[in-house]
Amino acid sequence: MPSIDEQEDGQSELRIVIPGDIISKDQKEDENDNSTLILGPGLRQDSDQIVANKAGILRNNGNRWWIESNQKRYIAATGESVLGTVVARLGEYYRVDIGTARPAILPVLAFEGATKRNKPNLAVNSLVYCRVSLANPDMEPELECINPTTSRADGFGELKGGFVFKCSLGLCRRLLNPTTPILTLLGDHFPFELAVGMNGRVWVNSNSCKDTILISNAIQNSEYLSQKECESMVQSLLD
Repeated sequence: MPSIDEQEDGQSELRIVIPGDIISKDQKEDENDNSTLILGPGLRQDSDQIVANKAGILRNNGNRWWIESNQKRYIAATGESVLGTVVARLGEYYRVDIGTARPAILPVLAFEGATKRNKPNLAVNSLVYCRVSLANPDMEPELECINPTTSRADGFGELKGGFVFKCSLGLCRRLLNPTTPILTLLGDHFPFELAVGMNGRVWVNSNSCKDTILISNAIQNSEYLSQKECESMVQSLLD
């Protein structure tokens, strides 16, 4: 049975898995570890075993495990942040395109401070930054624009201006890492806002259209570059 090899610092070594691989968690669990294991995209529970259902790199962050891959078709997962476009309003909810097989549902009350008398009024084609509150293979994904921990927007909601581009799901996950070199390098030279959706969409807004396009191109080109190569690319853009 395959198992995760642990390094001395507790981080898992790079490991590529394919659908059907059985992931052993024996090495993670010890006598003092009673934390609940949270399975992310690419992993499922089959009886008392964890099985991979897609190919990619096995990642873990403490008790949260997932498979990172560069697939383009997004499959909604509870708790993930996504960028979506409003495609219709039907009574008490919006239909939002987030790149899944079926549009997601965004209730009009799933916003900070929303009440039956005070509802947000989003136009068709509006861009919204949401969190997946419910995901089930047999149902439409359900979204919300609040942080369930604080009941506040915390950055979720309608996004105005800026520019949206698409990229691989693997790049989106790396952009959410605070140590991602390309964002640090760009932030040293350009003031900009960024919203990363786990569904392969990224929103960028800066002081000018020229800077926005430059930042967007730099992020897309950084997917397969090392830190030194990212530094050279950013320097060439400044020159």
